Parts: sequence; structure tokens; C-alpha cells
Amino acid sequence: MGSAQNLLKNPGFEEYEECPEALGLFGKIVDNWSTPTQGSSDYFNTCSKIMGAPENFNGVQYPKEGDAYAGVYFYAPGDYREYLQASLKRTLRKGRQYQLEFYVSLAEGSDFAVRDFGVGLSYKPWEIRTKKNLSKAKRYQAKGNRHYIIEVNQTKFNEDKSIWLKIQVAFEAKGFENFIILGNFRDNATTKKIKTKRKDTKKGAYYYIDAVSLHPLVGEAEAYQEMQMDSLYVLENVHFAFDAFALTKPTKEELANIIETLHQHPRIHLEIHGHTDSLGTVRYNKTLSEKRAKTIAEYLMDQGINTSRIAWFGHGSAKPRGSNQTFQGRAKNRRVEFVFREKR
Repeated sequence: MGSAQNLLKNPGFEEYEECPEALGLFGKIVDNWSTPTQGSSDYFNTCSKIMGAPENFNGVQYPKEGDAYAGVYFYAPGDYREYLQASLKRTLRKGRQYQLEFYVSLAEGSDFAVRDFGVGLSYKPWEIRTKKNLSKAKRYQAKGNRHYIIEVNQTKFNEDKSIWLKIQVAFEAKGFENFIILGNFRDNATTKKIKTKRKDTKKGAYYYIDAVSLHPLVGEAEAYQEMQMDSLYVLENVHFAFDAFALTKPTKEELANIIETLHQHPRIHLEIHGHTDSLGTVRYNKTLSEKRAKTIAEYLMDQGINTSRIAWFGHGSAKPRGSNQTFQGRAKNRRVEFVFREKR
């Protein structure tokens, strides 16, 4: 799947603030990534002698791609855990099918291997003061943060410390997902594990992670791929309350289709046309319709669409879609319409 489809920025950890020269710097220096707990996730890059790749304190491994990878404990004494957290390019669309992929490699210094690879998806980023596993009780301490956990359980333990193992899972989005977390959410007692060394050491299961990808499944953007260029479209759920220009939840869900189409087709530009009902003066309605169109445009830009691809216009009440003599007709007229243009 091409990088244009990937909903994660910096998916291979190639972009960073400074070369890592110590343990536990992942959340401080890797662009667009953080650590949701006090666990000290690590960053490895070929630029470093101390935290290098392929050679580092936990063994030898070349990056799956590029020059860098992350390192986290999926299992360690005392339920100690480390995680990686990233913001998505845009909110996932409710009901849309997505696939997450990432690669893991068991570090040579590990004396355990696990089968549990957890994925967390949330509305807001987590900042929880713990070094242990993110249990259900700890996650719900962050009140108001909608989230859910997906467990990716491998059918067998992979003890080969020389290879990169592909982890993948498909899921249906709930429509609020803005952040993703990778790690093991189970405690030690419930983690499926196997010992990889005969001697009695207690280092745990330390994994390198690289090449993270989140993308909509093939065929999920069909709703707008067949739209004709230069034709006017009205999205039925993009409406506004009387005398208002704030975006409603149904409006944002409808716009997810537009956003996905624009991301997948970089040659397409978009015109946004705002309209009002006939209540109010001509001048006031013209201004209000411009605000409605601009609000949509700014939301699209916040979701990663370049400003140069968007134009917006306000028509006031000059182009009614329904009768301004009825409540239902006026509701139809408080709308935004779209025209797709292909850049030549």
C-alpha cells in the first residue's frame, strides 16, 4: 500500500529532532510519536553509535526499511510495559474498514517471546502516570477519552530473532479514532509467553518495531471515486442550524468521504458553495453563507488537505433548493454544495 494511503505520519520513525544518544528518548525526539505512559520506549537510528542500527545494547538487527526503528518491552518483570503512541492524519470514518500493519523483531537480548500484540485506538492522546501495563482500570482513569483495544494474537510463538514478523489486523472504525497505541495491554499473568533462553534471566520480551501502516481497505472509497468532474453535488447530511455555521457530528461523518477522496486523488481540487434560507437581509445571508463554506474549508485543511486545493464561495439565499415558505424547505436551503475539479 502506497505512502499516500497511510494515515500515519512518520510511519518508519525516519523523522526525528536529534540523533538518539541514550535510552528512553523515543517520546521526546521522534516526530509525530509519543509515549502514553512513563515507560521509557527506545529509539534506534543508524546515525547513533550508542543507540544504533544494526548494533545496539539488545543485539543486532537491521531496520525493516530506512534507517530507524523503535524498541519496546512487551513483557517484563513487575508488569513493566512500554508503548508507542501516534496521532492519525485524520479521524477514521465510522463504519469504514481499515487495516493496520507493522513489523516486529524479537531482540537478541530477550529471554521471552510473546503472542500478544495489542493496538489501542482513542479519541484523545493518553498521558497516564504508570510504568505498568495499561489495564482497563488505568485507561478509564482518563475520563472522557473514548477508546477501545484490539488484541492481535499470533497462532504460534516466533522465536527467530533474525527476522521481521508482520503483524496485521483489520477492523471497523467507530468514527472517533484520532490516536493509535502499540504495545501489550495484558499483565504478566495473562500474557501468552514462552522462554527463549535456558538460563534463568529476567530481561523479558523486548521487540523492535518498524514500518507501521494504517489504511482503508481496498474498495472502501467507492462512494466518491465515480463522481463526475465539474458536476454539482449536495451531501444530504451537510446542513446547518438556523443562523449557525458550526459543524455537526453528522456533517463531519459525511465529510469523511470527501476527505478520503481528496487524499487518494491528489489531482482533484474542490469548490465549496455555501447557501442560506431567505430569513435575514441579503447582505447578512451572503456573509453567513461564506462563513459556512469557509468553516467546511478550514475543517478539510485541518484534516490535511492543502489550502491550494480548496476554494469556497457564499451565495446567500440566491439559489434555494426548497421552498422558503416551509420549515422543511428552509432546512434544505441551509446547505453546502461541492464541485470536484481535476487539475490539468
